Amino acid sequence: MTVDDSGSGEDAQGADSGEDPLALRLEGLILGAERRYTPFQAARSAGVSMELASRFWRAMGFADIGQAKALTEADVLALRRLAGLVEAGLLSEAMAVQVARSTGQTTARLAEWQIDSFLEGLTEPPEPGMTRTEVTYPIVELLLPELEEFLVYVWRRQLAASAGRVVQAADDEEMVDRRLAVGFADLVGFTRLTRRMEEEELGELVEAFETTAADLVAANGGRLIKTLGDEVLYAADDAGTAAEIALRLIETMAHDETMPELRVGMAFGTVTTRMGDVFGTTVNLASRLTSIAPKDAVLVDTAFAEELIRTQDAPASEAEAAEEAAAAEKEGEEPPVYRFGLQPMWQRPVRGLGVVEPWLLTRRDGPQ
Repeated sequence: MTVDDSGSGEDAQGADSGEDPLALRLEGLILGAERRYTPFQAARSAGVSMELASRFWRAMGFADIGQAKALTEADVLALRRLAGLVEAGLLSEAMAVQVARSTGQTTARLAEWQIDSFLEGLTEPPEPGMTRTEVTYPIVELLLPELEEFLVYVWRRQLAASAGRVVQAADDEEMVDRRLAVGFADLVGFTRLTRRMEEEELGELVEAFETTAADLVAANGGRLIKTLGDEVLYAADDAGTAAEIALRLIETMAHDETMPELRVGMAFGTVTTRMGDVFGTTVNLASRLTSIAPKDAVLVDTAFAEELIRTQDAPASEAEAAEEAAAAEKEGEEPPVYRFGLQPMWQRPVRGLGVVEPWLLTRRDGPQ
């Protein structure tokens, strides 16, 4: 919503000129208020400079509307709240812009998904001769309060979980730069599939993959960072959790005949977190390992392997595990039980990261 801050825009034409009446009614229903302000008037009513208001609107992803009268009391209140946080010293101006950007990007994707995948199905005309527009308004009217409350509930739950991870951090630096296990899961041969499959069929495959991956990551204690169609990125606080997720992904997809093979690459180390995403050499290494992983297999870096050995989730070698088992049997004791196995692979150069030694991760005791 970038605008020119010269003039009040009083003589600008109304934003609703020539607009679809149903679209305007839906907007009024969803926003809960009528259009009253131009951007200049909204900024002035909120006590915010046009420059700062424009920065907030750009960050939230709002389109440029010039000086059309298209804003409501809610827009004024949102500006006032963000500016108030800055004035109170709770947020710097840069942080307030980040809040606006992260919220705008996240909710924009959510809104698009709900309209594309959810609302379209519900508003299919129930009877011949009826149009979708005739059933859209009452459906939205019924759903809106329920979806709003559910959104706030999920956000609060996620906020509580994220805050818990932060307060458990060892120090202030760890709140931003943390040691995490990062994994990429990638569908093999996806580009070839796009040439052979119909669009609808391809869309169903991607949705099934993303849904399955998201469910497995969450259920096993990881965090889904993002999905990229044929690839998902996830993180976990410890290597054992990330390893379990990777193997369950491989096992689950292998039992689905409609799914292509899967490959997973993982690395363990310092990761920079920002706006819900992760960055750094550890992330890049996990991505590179994914690209060289065999089909239906998991490759990990040396740091990841060492972490599994340290936590006794995997033996240093199968020979050592055999020796431990023999010694335990001789003493009449139970041998150590390891969840995972590690097999060193040939060292190889990886673009941008030098020579790395991948380890093949396997399961030693079968699915839980």
